[in-house]
Amino acid sequence: MEGSMANGSPDLDEALPDVPQERLAWIFGSSRSGSTWLLRMLADLPHAVAVDDPHLGHHLGVWRPIPLAWAAAEAEPELTTLDRVKRSKPGYFFADRFAEVWRPKLRELIEARFAAQAAGEGESEPLVFVKEPGSQAAELLLSLFPRSRLIFLLRDGRDVVDSWIAAYQDGSWAQREGAFPLAEEGREAFVRWQASVWAYRTRLVHQAFRRHDPDRRVLVRYEDLLARTPRELRRICRAVGIAPDDAELERIAERHDFNRLPRFQKGERSEARSATPGGWRESLTPAERRAVHEVAGEALVESGYITRAELAAELGTRAAA
Repeated sequence: MEGSMANGSPDLDEALPDVPQERLAWIFGSSRSGSTWLLRMLADLPHAVAVDDPHLGHHLGVWRPIPLAWAAAEAEPELTTLDRVKRSKPGYFFADRFAEVWRPKLRELIEARFAAQAAGEGESEPLVFVKEPGSQAAELLLSLFPRSRLIFLLRDGRDVVDSWIAAYQDGSWAQREGAFPLAEEGREAFVRWQASVWAYRTRLVHQAFRRHDPDRRVLVRYEDLLARTPRELRRICRAVGIAPDDAELERIAERHDFNRLPRFQKGERSEARSATPGGWRESLTPAERRAVHEVAGEALVESGYITRAELAAELGTRAAA
């Protein structure tokens, strides 16, 4: 039964719609990978409810060390998350020792939150797409919802870093969400931090992807989604268990084509910045390019964006045999 609305929220005294795990699809990967564009297209599917940036992973997987370390540490920091550091400590709220208590309650909380949004949108049998930027928590979230669907959206980490640099320019869209204008002398430390984040998240989502049910997962490269949008949408729909009409997917792809956006909605300081893979070659300085390859080179190789020989050439070293 649908909840009534008061001040834009469902009446939680009424029953919320059921959201079976099979009707829950996570979009994991890295921020600045086209995930907002993908979510908007998926939101046009029948009964779709789009949950945009719940930031579960940023609460459950807090970064350690803090980003300042990439500018202040004596040596290149090794990125991890608080839950991995603290999981054996009995006082830590999400300690492994008490997982049997907190895991079911956490699952219930997440289910209820998504159901409330579905009720607010009038969907009694929703198909919930969750664009989760904190994808470092992918393994935990999928373990809570093992029958849910996984959409792994992968983009070249060098373009991701380049996009984040643009987001931290003066006057950019991201300043409304806590970003700040980068000082010139801080750019390389920022590049190393963002490259670390991309590499860490990409490896963790790859691991979660390999463990997840093959019938409930799909890996989509941003570059393929851009070049062959209807085909990739069709692959995603198969993975989430639906089969919309091909003509409808064509219409959705056309409706959300980057070239159809008004000029004032896209550009260097806009959230919809560019649809040109490989733009990092023009935007990053030689020092920044080297920094990205030093930090994220192995993850770029593992993800198929660069060969070991190409990585060696970027770093000026000899490729491993």
